[in-house]
Amino acid sequence: MTDVPLPKVPKIAAIDDEPANLQLINDILKAEYRMVFARSGEDGIGVIQKHKPDLVLLDVMMPKMDGFEVIRRLRANPETAQIPVIFVTARGDQEGEEQGLVAGAVDYVTKPVRPRILKARVRTHLALADQKESYRRQVHEATGKLEKSYHEAISMLGAAGHYNDTDTGVHIWRMAAYSGALARAALWNVEDSATLELAATMHDMGKIGIPHSILRKPGKLDSEEWEIMKRHAELGYDILSKGSSPVFVLAADIARHHHERWDGTGYPHGLSGNDIPEAARIVAIADVFDAWTMDRPYKKAWPIDESFDALRESAGTHLDPRLVELFIGIRDEIVFLKECWEEKAAA
Repeated sequence: MTDVPLPKVPKIAAIDDEPANLQLINDILKAEYRMVFARSGEDGIGVIQKHKPDLVLLDVMMPKMDGFEVIRRLRANPETAQIPVIFVTARGDQEGEEQGLVAGAVDYVTKPVRPRILKARVRTHLALADQKESYRRQVHEATGKLEKSYHEAISMLGAAGHYNDTDTGVHIWRMAAYSGALARAALWNVEDSATLELAATMHDMGKIGIPHSILRKPGKLDSEEWEIMKRHAELGYDILSKGSSPVFVLAADIARHHHERWDGTGYPHGLSGNDIPEAARIVAIADVFDAWTMDRPYKKAWPIDESFDALRESAGTHLDPRLVELFIGIRDEIVFLKECWEEKAAA
């Protein structure tokens, strides 16, 4: 008879300078988790580096090294940067909570600790951490999860569309991931969302037919150059519409219409509102957001907050307002996807 492996018991590190607080946390959680402890910020960092816990419960107000400094050091170390940290503190003011979340904590629990609340928060963030780790593995193993030849063909086509452009190859996969996430938020089913994610990589296929001098011009295009640039939408459609599989049919539609605008002032056909295919409206949001948040020869990357503000300002004119609100509503997932692909690019 084959032995069935026992389920992994999550490990939690609790850091607090008051022994009574550590005892209370232990009493609440010991039945479900393996616990390790530290009574100072410095010792806490050592315990975390040694035991690699699945989650950290961290006091804020400690002598010598407070919780904010501890989390800054954890986030600066690649080996501990992804471990979720929940602040558990007597400091209950809004400023402290905001400071903790900005520092990188995933949650903020105030003392006196209520057992049911602490258990619920721990359970939730362990589950989220598992999901994130699972997605991280999927990102790094993406080419192995699709039929190799099919995925390679789409990858080459997507890259070909940007061959003469200043975009990096990671751009097409990052904005495609944003597109898939937004499609799911818009209640597309899993299969269709996955198809859209692949199709989105080919949105600029038509740029292969645009002169190098225009694509790489380090500044604003003049009116004649702009008219040439706009041709890439129809060029992309002409290339991709020769394929009959669902991903190429969808990609052709996206290539043709992702520069249409909600108010009808886009190109190539001046479509407006819901006359623009929803797939193209989704990709338009993902594309402009990624363009804003990446370095280009003529601009620096915009900060995340500024980019989300720009999306709000574009809703109802450039972009579908309903889809913009959905995109903003999944901000945490979008930021996480961005970090995943940046890690992959740096590897």
